[in-house]
Amino acid sequence: MILRLLSLILLVWMGAFALFATLLPPAAKEERTDAIVVLTGSAGRIERGAALLKRGRAERLLISGVDRDAGKFSISRTYHIPMKTMRAQVDLGHEAIDTRSNAIETAAWIRKRGYRSVRLITADWHMRRARYELERQMPADVHIVSDSVPTQPSLRILLREFHKYALRRIAGLAGI
Repeated sequence: MILRLLSLILLVWMGAFALFATLLPPAAKEERTDAIVVLTGSAGRIERGAALLKRGRAERLLISGVDRDAGKFSISRTYHIPMKTMRAQVDLGHEAIDTRSNAIETAAWIRKRGYRSVRLITADWHMRRARYELERQMPADVHIVSDSVPTQPSLRILLREFHKYALRRIAGLAGI
């Protein structure tokens, strides 16, 4: 009996992981939102946010999880964003250290500005957990557009993220 139960749990886990790993969230269409939020991390995220801002797909950009030593000038130089744009339309969030604190920082920024829609940019393998954390912090009437940056994650990254996401969902069900 116990062996059957363990086998069933293993099969469910394998199926859930297979779905998680093969059905990574795609990039979004270029619909307009009030704001864009980029969670720092892997390549392509800040570049995507800056390109969308330049094309007028939002009025403001938050880059969340920026190193405390990085300022607008260094971001401008590294990502080729004009300083005029950095001063007028880009905010740097230095408080976040993980996905959960990214969501807290982002939600406070959105509430402060009264935005009703936001484009969330992160890696495809990270999007599910990032969006889940942001949804937990945001009012239900704020529309979130998931905009994943395509990557080629390793099996190790996918396994780690799958477990983080699953544990976070379980914790959420427990009210944590």
